[in-house]
Amino acid sequence: MAGFNVNRAEFIRSAASPKQFIRTSLPAVVFAGKSNVGKSSVINRLLNRNNFARVGASPGKTVHVNYFLIDEKVYLVDLPGYGYAKVSQAERDHWGKLMEDFFAAEDLFDLGILIVDARHKPTADDVTMAEWFKQSGRRFVVVANKLDKLKKSEIEPNLSLIRQTLELPESVVLIPFSAEKGQGRDLLMSQILSLLS
Repeated sequence: MAGFNVNRAEFIRSAASPKQFIRTSLPAVVFAGKSNVGKSSVINRLLNRNNFARVGASPGKTVHVNYFLIDEKVYLVDLPGYGYAKVSQAERDHWGKLMEDFFAAEDLFDLGILIVDARHKPTADDVTMAEWFKQSGRRFVVVANKLDKLKKSEIEPNLSLIRQTLELPESVVLIPFSAEKGQGRDLLMSQILSLLS
């Protein structure tokens, strides 16, 4: 695919505090989602890798902001997963603070990708995250992952429920996606490539 070579991908750093956030002139694409929504799998599918973004054995393990550089042209920024019940209150507070700092800062990203579960109504945390993206003033898209787990007849109603619950403006693209099967990959990739044109 033109634009950038997904095979040239490298892990740059894990930021545990705002001073470690990367400010760059390169476009940055930020991924957010619940800790068990398959965020790593979506990133892996995008890059056609099996285990590039480490798929955690237990959800909620990414408590840092992870930066990956693709083909020296674009950063993929993986935010810590949220909403995992077994995480201590202290960790949750740390996560909340880190996210507030991330979204309060300017120029940390150009495109947001919010990953939700296509099978379920978005959670309160999903709604909060969508609000953060809206308030950032940056373009964002919503990826409804795990599409392969739905019957055909469930897809449209579920997508409508997601759009309604997150109160998505018409301008926000909602992409039905399957990290498992690869559906939606090209559409998501085209959103990212638009940053390079």
